[in-house]
Amino acid sequence: MSDLHKEVSDLERKSATAARLFDIRTIIGGLFVVYGVIVTIAGISPSEADLKKAQGVHINLWTGLAMLALGLFFLVWLKLRPAQPPVTAPDATDAPGN
Repeated sequence: MSDLHKEVSDLERKSATAARLFDIRTIIGGLFVVYGVIVTIAGISPSEADLKKAQGVHINLWTGLAMLALGLFFLVWLKLRPAQPPVTAPDATDAPGN
């Protein structure tokens, strides 16, 4: 029984790790942070033509900063509330007395 219990514990730990690894918030947050950095850098020193097209608004800078904020929000959310592995109900055959 000890070996079986150890194997089940190892599988539960691997399941929890996989649930955290493939959490969609990680992917969304990471992509928004990467693209936010790129767009923010592009928006730091826009050309006059770009400013004229955007009617004087530094649209790349503001969009990049918003993307950074959203990406960081997802990553902080992931850190504060990590994904929990799905809980399975015990089988009826595992009940004592059977």
